[in-house]
Amino acid sequence: MVQEKITAIVLAAGRGARMESKIQKQYMVLDGKPLIYYALLAFENSAVDHIVLVTGAGEEEYCREEIVKPYDFSKVTAIVSGGKERYHSVYEGLKAAEGSDYVLIHDGARPCVTPKVIQAAIEGVREAKACVVGMPVKDTIKIADDLEYAVSTPNRSKLWLIQTPQAFSYSLVWQAYEALFEREDNLEGITDDAMVVEQMTAQRVKLIRGSYKNIKVTTPEDLTIAEKFLQKRIDN
Repeated sequence: MVQEKITAIVLAAGRGARMESKIQKQYMVLDGKPLIYYALLAFENSAVDHIVLVTGAGEEEYCREEIVKPYDFSKVTAIVSGGKERYHSVYEGLKAAEGSDYVLIHDGARPCVTPKVIQAAIEGVREAKACVVGMPVKDTIKIADDLEYAVSTPNRSKLWLIQTPQAFSYSLVWQAYEALFEREDNLEGITDDAMVVEQMTAQRVKLIRGSYKNIKVTTPEDLTIAEKFLQKRIDN
């Protein structure tokens, strides 16, 4: 039996403008460690075989010497620089993950991901070829017009909060990204990898339940919430 190769692509190339800090959010201290540490730790302790860390340009050596080596992340086999937009960074990560059977693409700013959620994504992609972690929304959602007046209220039972990791057959997601960059029209509005697969291929994307605690750290308030979630997990 040929052993499959599963690679995690962890994105840490964002600038984090909404954090109101001169320090990029992936390096901000969260409960005594850099924020990016927690996502890397979860994948290190999961069933993935390799981790590709995508950083900002010029930050590769810093990540290697200050994060990967000190914390002994042995599964990090490549550190590459990302691009201007998220989809550019994912594309660079996919290049470094060549030869994989499956890839799990994860935002490094989601420190509360767990090996259990990662395993659910792995099982989901084996079954469906494309899946994303998420959770049904709890709140009522309104569609607004340009003047911020409510124009409609979609059925809440059909709405999900989409998270990461997002998992795909490597050949499928590579095909999708290759097709994306061959387009001549504007690429603005591409917000996640599932959207690329949905638009560039005929593959349907399965939704896999993750955790409401798998939040993305975007604002200063999120740091406090994430720290509480992590401390509770460690205490338990």
